[in-house]
Amino acid sequence: MTQQTADSLAGPQANPTAEPSLHRVMGPWLLLLFIVGDILGTGIYALTGQVAKQVGGVVWLPFLVAFVVAVITAFSYLELVTKYPKAAGAALYAHKAFGIHFITFIVAFAVMCSGITSASTASRAFAANLSQAFGLGFEGGFAITAVGLGFMALVAAVNFRGVGESVKVNVLLTCVELSGLLLIIGIGLWAITQGNGDVSRITQFKPAVDGGMFWSVIAATTLAFFAMVGFEDSVNMAEECKDPVRHFPKVLLGGLVITGIIYVLVSVSAITLVSPEKLGEGETPLLQVVQAGAPSFPLGIFGVITMFAVANSALINMLMASRLVYGMAREQVLPAALGQVHATRRTPYVAIGFTTLLAFGLILFVGEVPALGGTTALLLLCVFTVVNVSVLVLRKDKVNHKHFKTPTLLPVLGALSCAFLVGPWTGRATVQYEIAGILLGVGVLLWLLTVRLNRSAALKR
Repeated sequence: MTQQTADSLAGPQANPTAEPSLHRVMGPWLLLLFIVGDILGTGIYALTGQVAKQVGGVVWLPFLVAFVVAVITAFSYLELVTKYPKAAGAALYAHKAFGIHFITFIVAFAVMCSGITSASTASRAFAANLSQAFGLGFEGGFAITAVGLGFMALVAAVNFRGVGESVKVNVLLTCVELSGLLLIIGIGLWAITQGNGDVSRITQFKPAVDGGMFWSVIAATTLAFFAMVGFEDSVNMAEECKDPVRHFPKVLLGGLVITGIIYVLVSVSAITLVSPEKLGEGETPLLQVVQAGAPSFPLGIFGVITMFAVANSALINMLMASRLVYGMAREQVLPAALGQVHATRRTPYVAIGFTTLLAFGLILFVGEVPALGGTTALLLLCVFTVVNVSVLVLRKDKVNHKHFKTPTLLPVLGALSCAFLVGPWTGRATVQYEIAGILLGVGVLLWLLTVRLNRSAALKR
């Protein structure tokens, strides 16, 4: 990658015959719903019980700690996205800070892989929830895989149709998944006012292992952090926002505060109505809350809400992944063909096809990977560490427009906290490091292939 290429991303394209630019359709409200919808979803619907198993009744505490770490890192993203409002996100920041092709590619690959893997798993979860909600009797195997592939193809079609259409679908799905969480909060508050449930549980600490409160909360935070990730996806939509420099700071922080409050209230409602031991059983913890607090409520309806919540996570992750591939192709980190924009739809159609094919492969040959949530959080915490360091390194790089500037202490705290949560001392399962290692190993192979293709193209000129 040449310095000229990197510099070109810091300002508008001067060549009038260049590829068409992405369509700027996202105002502050669409952006807010995109961020809220991206953070909410599979994590809180599935992980509340697992967090409760780690700490008992103070299940809200790890979510609160994860929220604080996410907000600190969000301040670093705000400085960088308003300074460099381009689609490449964390990979662009790493390149500008360190200028090392390999680091740029690995950061991009880690972010892209986390999005595609999460979306692929979400598609299989969608198929399973569809079967349960409508009594279709899918027992797994070919039926679940076929439905998952069909769902992913539909996501690709919405993505190709245009970011405006994709974000409008996101608005609908966000409202649905938000309604499910508000229902949980409402059921909990109603139970508390009626004297039902056990409010005293919210202060009861019951560690899963004999490691003390601090390490138990840290271990639970590594799980809860998966429910907070998603805000970083929004920076990959920067080129499709009407005014990213002005809108991003208020909207991103507002979205994080909204989701943080919802998570704490959902946790309190859940633990008030269901004991931590029971909440940790199975894969549908919030369904148990509905059963306990509102036994007359149709459980099938809540199953459908969960299904749509998972669908929203898949749509947003595939949006992010395709825009990241597009940005990296324009940076010449990936083959240039992946950066092509459709002349009519104004969407990165080749990148959409590429990421969808990768998702198909994961659905067909990998399926539900154990500890996927923890692995996704592990990869992104590594990326967040790099982003926080990049803010400090890039302070020497001046741009010709005003941008958000975060207090220096915050990226320092962000780098230290994210790096700390990556380590094995947090109690992470070994399988998470194994999966991450395999994924990054594949990334290294792809990087070597890309370098060779770029060199071959240069020799032919």
